[in-house]
Amino acid sequence: MSSTDTPLTMVDTRREGGSAATLARAYKALKYVVYALLSVNIALFLNEEMASSAHAAPSGMDLFTVIQLFSATLDTAAWVLLLLLFELETAVIPDDRLVGKTQWVIHGIRLICGLAIVSAFWGYLGEWQVFWHSEILQVPACELVGQGWSILLDFDKFIALDAESCIALGFEIVAVTGLEQVVATPMAFNSAYQLGLVDVINSATWILVVVLLEIEVRLQLGGGVPQEFQRPLNGAKIVLYLTLAVAAVYWGFEGEFLDFWDAALWLFAFVFIELNVFEWQRDLAQQARE
Repeated sequence: MSSTDTPLTMVDTRREGGSAATLARAYKALKYVVYALLSVNIALFLNEEMASSAHAAPSGMDLFTVIQLFSATLDTAAWVLLLLLFELETAVIPDDRLVGKTQWVIHGIRLICGLAIVSAFWGYLGEWQVFWHSEILQVPACELVGQGWSILLDFDKFIALDAESCIALGFEIVAVTGLEQVVATPMAFNSAYQLGLVDVINSATWILVVVLLEIEVRLQLGGGVPQEFQRPLNGAKIVLYLTLAVAAVYWGFEGEFLDFWDAALWLFAFVFIELNVFEWQRDLAQQARE
């Protein structure tokens, strides 16, 4: 595939003039703006998780705990790099150069990204497990003021337990047994549980998406996707993308703007990747006919 090809060049081959070229430039600019915004989200997630870790970090931390505390940051960084690799393979680097050292370098970086994404999935799973159990707080919350306790407001959102906040908690309070010195209302605890579960589902779904895309890219490099595989492959991807869209909508209704914004951007970004793959398939089919 030529390094200048985009899905809008399907229009370029049938039209002449400046309008088609302008549309192609606008398409490319929009695509890279989305990629840049996703890169900014790495810093936003890091900032959010740094604040959360001040309350959720245990007294002794190991590597898994660090991954668990910063799973969204690790996940987003690995996915951004993986996205750029897919962009290089499907829209920038010509097919005849995707061999030898170039191919091995891309595969090596992709393997590292894959390991980071799987690690982040286990981090999400660990975060969700934190909210599997709770117990009724046996003493009034205000008696714990000044002892280093925190209040869980929602998933990854905490404030310090002080004289003012303990009164606002009310009387029905639970201790989060998966965290050290953290209390919550039952409503906040249940909300955190559900948001943690959605994180796990979202992460697992994205892993399946990239597995299918990897299979598709490998088949393309091998001469094209066999016709009998294309329909079930597309059907599986539609189901996965719908699952991701439902997760994004859920985050939006729950008021988790950063998660909603990030999910919407990722779905938008993978529209570009799918269009790149579609154009790639058209090029190969045309070359075969010639």
